[in-house]
Amino acid sequence: MGSGWHGRVLRVDLAARRCSIEELNGTWAREFIGGRGLGSRYLVEEVAPDVDPLSPRNKLILATGPLTGTYGAANGRYVVVTKSPLTGTIASSNSGGYFPAELRFAGFDLIIVEGKAEKPVYLKIYNQKAELADASHLWGKTTYETEDMIRREFHGDAKVAAIGPAGEKMVRFACIVNDKHRAAGRSGVGAVMGSKNLKAVAVRGTGGVTMADPAAYREAARESYRLLKGHPVTAEGLPALGTAVLVNVINQSGALPTRNFQSGTFEGAEDISGERLAQTWLRRNKGCFGCVIACGRVTRLADPRWTESGEGPEYETLWALGAACGVSDLAAITKANYLCNEYGMDTITAGGTVACAMELFERGLLTEGEAGMPLRFGDGDALVRMFQLMGTAEGFGAKLGLGSWRLAESYGAPELSMTVKKQEFPAYDPRGIQGMALEYATSNRGACHVRGYMVSPEILGVPEKLDPAVTEGKAGWTKAFQDFTAVVDSAGICLFTTFAIGAPQVSAFLNAATGLGYSLEQLLEAGDRIWNLERQFNLKAGIDPTQDTLPPRLLSEPLPDGPMQGSVARLAEMLPDYYRARGWDEQGIPTDEKLKSLGLA
Repeated sequence: MGSGWHGRVLRVDLAARRCSIEELNGTWAREFIGGRGLGSRYLVEEVAPDVDPLSPRNKLILATGPLTGTYGAANGRYVVVTKSPLTGTIASSNSGGYFPAELRFAGFDLIIVEGKAEKPVYLKIYNQKAELADASHLWGKTTYETEDMIRREFHGDAKVAAIGPAGEKMVRFACIVNDKHRAAGRSGVGAVMGSKNLKAVAVRGTGGVTMADPAAYREAARESYRLLKGHPVTAEGLPALGTAVLVNVINQSGALPTRNFQSGTFEGAEDISGERLAQTWLRRNKGCFGCVIACGRVTRLADPRWTESGEGPEYETLWALGAACGVSDLAAITKANYLCNEYGMDTITAGGTVACAMELFERGLLTEGEAGMPLRFGDGDALVRMFQLMGTAEGFGAKLGLGSWRLAESYGAPELSMTVKKQEFPAYDPRGIQGMALEYATSNRGACHVRGYMVSPEILGVPEKLDPAVTEGKAGWTKAFQDFTAVVDSAGICLFTTFAIGAPQVSAFLNAATGLGYSLEQLLEAGDRIWNLERQFNLKAGIDPTQDTLPPRLLSEPLPDGPMQGSVARLAEMLPDYYRARGWDEQGIPTDEKLKSLGLA
């Protein structure tokens, strides 16, 4: 198998209340690396694609990468893999903080959780010893309260990943929050955890991570530090303003989706920008394990309505709770962001769902009686109230907790749900960034910006500047970004490092850690293999290629304002080229030849 991996999988049978240790499949580790890839390989082997995501037959896999817990390029990530209750696709949700490294220090590469506990439990891990403990006293507690209580009763230095009330109520976009402020946020992985009566995973590890060639690893780390400290995004923009640096950038590009994607510029962008956050609530920045970027925002909200401390909001949250809902009230956005962390909800889907509800209300399809209050674009107090209801699944919040697609469909207007494969869009209007149109439509987990961040070349000019209005050549770029991102997610590295480092640096890290001598071609082939594995699962789950599309609004309604005025998403010009680049047939189905070449036949 090589170094880098511990070679141990912790299997947790909740129904039998049994924890056992198994040997990691070495062949899969080499072929799928770890994290997203390896977790997906185990899920595909053990879970039927047609399983009900909220049934005991679904499994929840917590997967680290061979670089998780090592020093270097922000190597502190893990991935939660399951079948999504929001989309029905394969889900892999990424998180940082300190919990992932602690899991590695305890000696495990993966945790596979199966079945359902009879009553609430939490998993306690101390090095290579694991047991289930009663969590009845934790049920109903916020993620903050849960972590504090577990650390008092289990171990003061334990790192905790927990669900809040949203996960317990199986809100379709509930997330798993670790270290209080980092989240495996998208696709509803927290709802799956709640369906299993698993409240939290607490881990304390005192071991380390072995490397095949420590000297080569030190050299790779020095090179990555040099590149990260020399790049304007990772050395200046992200440390100073976090991802919120993008609010004004994307608004000025004409691609900041506003009022449920009715336009691409927001007149209140300056009021919700990273610059404004720095002038008001920001106290300091903060990094995850081994990170030299430190893009996290530690904030203190001091408003007549609310006074409290927390982390965030980051760019996606400022957009989803701000421009998407027409809200320029930064205090209300910050408060709603805190609620998401405490209740355990994905801010992107939560904000997108409220934005959809606001449009339903303004169109007269949703009444004040049903919502419990007027629900108009721009109302910050209504925003906060909706997040309180969603987090506890009370009243209209239970309907919001299904996500915008199910909400809009229930009112006979599914076209008002800004989703792909039932997952809400992130903060980039694809009518203004054509590569993102293709990335959204083809993403294996539904609308997503971190499966192939085409904003990087099209807006930021990294690694080179592409014209966001052009469709030619975007298929090849999108495939390359998707494959490389799959490698990064699987290795255990933070995606933000890739503004400065590329495949050669990731290859150097992996080869020094594992000793396997991956060539650049083999590394990118692993990314292609992971992408095709996910595609196969989705096809078998009934997610057919007709769902590689965008909402009608984005395909046929031109942007009404801004620099990209008059533009629509020209997906049809790119999709055939993308299928060809992937080696799929004209309908978007991987060919036998393609699958055989990747060892997936």
